[in-house]
Parts: sequence; structure tokens; C-alpha cells
Amino acid sequence: MSTLAHTMMTAARSTDSGLAGPGELDRYPYSDSPGTERLGLPAWENTDQELGRVGRRAAGNRGRGLHGQLVQQLGQMIVSGDLGADRPLVPEEIGQRFEVSRTVVRESLRVLEAKGLVSARPNVGTRVRPVSDWNLLDPDIIEWRAFGPQRDDQRRELSELRWTIEPLAARLAAGHGREEVQQRLGDMVEIMGHALAQGDSLTFSRADAEFHSLLIQVAGNRMLEHLSGIVSAALQVSGGPVTGCDRPTEASLVHHGRIVDALAAADGTAAETAMRQLLTVHPEVERVVPAPREH
Repeated sequence: MSTLAHTMMTAARSTDSGLAGPGELDRYPYSDSPGTERLGLPAWENTDQELGRVGRRAAGNRGRGLHGQLVQQLGQMIVSGDLGADRPLVPEEIGQRFEVSRTVVRESLRVLEAKGLVSARPNVGTRVRPVSDWNLLDPDIIEWRAFGPQRDDQRRELSELRWTIEPLAARLAAGHGREEVQQRLGDMVEIMGHALAQGDSLTFSRADAEFHSLLIQVAGNRMLEHLSGIVSAALQVSGGPVTGCDRPTEASLVHHGRIVDALAAADGTAAETAMRQLLTVHPEVERVVPAPREH
């Protein structure tokens, strides 16, 4: 095994996502102090416990610690519909409910505002924005939708988007072959092969995500390059589109290898064809989003 392969497989098992694991959000319980009822926020109390389980992928843009947890919790509640459009979000009330400082609340709301989930206006305050205003290409929102009531729509939309992006990226990448890129793509396939043999689906999925992200980045199209995070999010959230990438299989490994071979031969047509074969939907797979993975 190459040094890169060994490093990748080791890192895949030890990478810290920086997010709360199952039950960790329970360390920051809602306030039970007198007067809580006057806040009138039933949505806080009815939050699906499953929301605290989401978010296994690395998400540095959310931050770590209390700030990252609050962004995730509020984001999930908005995307799931527990906090509907035009709902007011009062920083003082959020701070009380989650027992966090005003600074943590303020910074968390700024992150959500950047994602289009909330808006802050003078004399109006902070309110939840309608779905039409959300940045649906944001990897965090993709993740939250993948585990919420919109999971089926998210599944279909991700699949359609990947069919639009990746075959073209594969064709373009064949014309921008560089030796070091070819080597790294080959390393990813090698890692996937070792992971498949060992039954290590987590390492397989991480190498798979790296493969697809790198492929898009070397397509020579800067606008496509900006979409690489979307594909990575689609691959890393459990319950993504049902494609050849979803399950570690020999067929998936073969198609990845064919893409690498086509790129090495600068054969754009073969690269595009291999990618389409990889993304072909498996009709025998039940189209039901599985529960978030525990790892």
C-alpha cells in the first residue's frame, strides 16, 4: 500500500468532525428556570431528538463547540419546519433555552443569515426566511434536508444535480490531465479497493468523496469547481442519491478505475461514459433514506 493510501485510511478513522455526537447536545439542556413558559416557543420543546444525531461530516464553516452546536441545532429546526417562515428569533430567548451566551447566539445567527435561513432587520429583529431564500447549495443545508421532512426531494434533486455536473466534469478533466492528479485519483481508487476488501465502508466513502471532488476541481472550469462541495456533501450524507457510489461494491470500484484510465488516455468520451455508468441508478435498491449512520 502506498504511503498516501495508508495515511488516508488512518485519517479516515480518526478525523474529528468537530460536531456533537449522539446525545452531546443534551449537555446543554433547555432552561427550566421559572418564567420559561412565558417565552411561548413550543417548537423548542418539540424538537425531534434525531436532530442531534446529524452532522458527522467535517464542517469547519459551522465552527466548533457551543457555537457550532447551536448553528446545527437551529439550522436543523428551521429546515425541518419546526421553526416556520417569518418566525421571530429573539436572541435572549434562544440564549435562555440553550443556556449559551449572547455572543454565541449572535454569531450563530450570523452564520444562519449567511446561509439565507434567517434575516435580521432594524426594528424588525431576526426572522426565519422562506425556503425560496435559502442557499440550497450550501453543504450544511444539503445535509440538514437529507435528514428532514424534505429528504425525498433532497434525494431526487441531488441525484439530478450530480447527473448534470459529473459526466461533464469527467469529460473536461480528460483534457487537463496532470501526472500528480492522475496519481492521486489512482491512489483514491487503491484506497477504495483496500477498504472494500476489509469491509470498511467509512474509509471507502471518504476516498470516494475525495475522488469526485478532485475530479471536478481539475475539470478546468472554475464555476464547476465551486460545485465540488455539493457533490462531496451528496456523497457524505447518509441517504444520498442511489448511485454506484452509495454502496462499496466491486462494480463501483471498476467504474472508478475506468474513469482514471480514460483520463490517463485523455479520452473525454470514455471518461464521461464511465461516469454515467457509475451514476446509474440501481433499480433493485429500495428508495428509502436510511437513518443517519452512527460512527
